[in-house]
Amino acid sequence: MLVYWFLTRRAVVSKIPIHNSLARNLSRNMDTSAYTPSRNSENSGQNRKKPAKPKSENKRSGSSNPSAKLRGNPLKDSADVQLSKTLSWLLRHGAQSERLPMRPDGYVRVTDLLANPKLNSLTLEALQDIVKADSKQRFDLVYEEDAEAWCIKANQGHSMKSVKLDLKPILSVSNIPTGMAVHGTTRAAWESISVQGLSKMTRNHIHLAQGVVGEGVISGMRGSSQILIFVNVQRAIDAGIQFSLSNNGVILTEGDEQGILGTQYFLRVETSKRVVISE
Repeated sequence: MLVYWFLTRRAVVSKIPIHNSLARNLSRNMDTSAYTPSRNSENSGQNRKKPAKPKSENKRSGSSNPSAKLRGNPLKDSADVQLSKTLSWLLRHGAQSERLPMRPDGYVRVTDLLANPKLNSLTLEALQDIVKADSKQRFDLVYEEDAEAWCIKANQGHSMKSVKLDLKPILSVSNIPTGMAVHGTTRAAWESISVQGLSKMTRNHIHLAQGVVGEGVISGMRGSSQILIFVNVQRAIDAGIQFSLSNNGVILTEGDEQGILGTQYFLRVETSKRVVISE
């Protein structure tokens, strides 16, 4: 009897109509309970990384537009010094990155140079003044009749491998006007130089001056040099190492096959105060 009563009672209840608002509430509750996000899913949404901003086309291609910023330290260097440093950098290292047309001999047209954003405030007359005032004679500014144009180059110091300067070969030490070749460097650099020798590093040549700063030297050595390395040029020439002379009197060499001028070619080494530390 009990079983019969339960079955008939369930059948009656199933026939009772459900109010529409109640049905909607039940449906809403069912949907909410079925799709309520877990705490972990909320956190994962918050922690999801934002998509990276796309890089500009120039950065992807590795090219960049020339900048108008000058070389040097604006807090220490005068405007003229910054212009001179910028000129040196363009003619020695930056022509390719700055899209400055340069001939294999290192010359560029002055019209192209002054069109660069870094130097477009200069005039030919101002450029001539910079070249004349440069105590180290770093630049060669000439008017070429054939090209009917002013052209300029750096006399030495290039890192661009495409540049092949017209240099005067040194076949013996007698071709050096002073008969002397000295490389100036810092105490810190001397620690490695004393082991491996002089290296041209990223430049095309190792630079040697024809003497010591303060003793008539114009180019080839920084005035801040702390260590003076005197080189036996004749011994190096006899060993097959080539030397040449730039237009402003700097002695240049590519060193051996590895770009090194070994310590076996050092005559002696002194401090800037002329105290011998090695010979």
